[in-house]
Amino acid sequence: MYLNTFMKKLFFVFAWIWLASGVILTGIASLKVYSYYQEQQKGKQVKPVKHAYRSIIDQLNPFKQGIKQTNSYVVVDDARPLIVQNFLERYHSPLAKQPNFAKKLVEIADENEIDFRLLPAIAMKESGLCKFIPKESHNCLGLGIHSRGTWGFDSYEANFRAAAKILKQNYINQGRTTPEKIMHKYTPSSNGDWAAGVNQFMSEMKYNNRQKGIEAVKEQKENNVLEYAQPSRTSTPAAQIQTPTSR
Repeated sequence: MYLNTFMKKLFFVFAWIWLASGVILTGIASLKVYSYYQEQQKGKQVKPVKHAYRSIIDQLNPFKQGIKQTNSYVVVDDARPLIVQNFLERYHSPLAKQPNFAKKLVEIADENEIDFRLLPAIAMKESGLCKFIPKESHNCLGLGIHSRGTWGFDSYEANFRAAAKILKQNYINQGRTTPEKIMHKYTPSSNGDWAAGVNQFMSEMKYNNRQKGIEAVKEQKENNVLEYAQPSRTSTPAAQIQTPTSR
């Protein structure tokens, strides 16, 4: 009888210790993940987070952060270049074969404080992501294409850099912050098809899914071209912008 009572007490003691340990460890894990997220948001270098925390990070910041598995750890990175690269490859763009070009497009967007999806979306609408452009022009975004000639650029990167600055200074800074508002100045003869296309491709990159981009257009969801804009770390003064040559 005494032995049974003792065993019951011993069982409850161990059960209480086990339960308390679980609560404490869960709390510590949550605090570590929250602290990690806060430090990463500030741009600080932080240690990798264990795989057990992966789904929590996904929920905290599913769009901006990509997750790579490395043995028993995961490393949180900027997912935007991967999203752009997927977009380029989906449409068989020649840009997909350019080394690190997706990352370069994200950097150009950040330098001009615009949504990283805007330039690829316009390029897709204007030229099928550089598949159909005037010969040797590198002009993927339809800049300066008129009866007097076509603007030409030394490289694809030069084309996108010029377009980013023009869009930022002459459109977005003037309050044209949606594809439809940009369309009325960028291509005023469009019947709305241009804005619909750009909206579709921006939504497609937002969800990293072509079908969701199509559905967003059907639901008439309008994108804001500053939605995922990042603060500029480096910028080129406006005086340094040169007008491209016609070819």
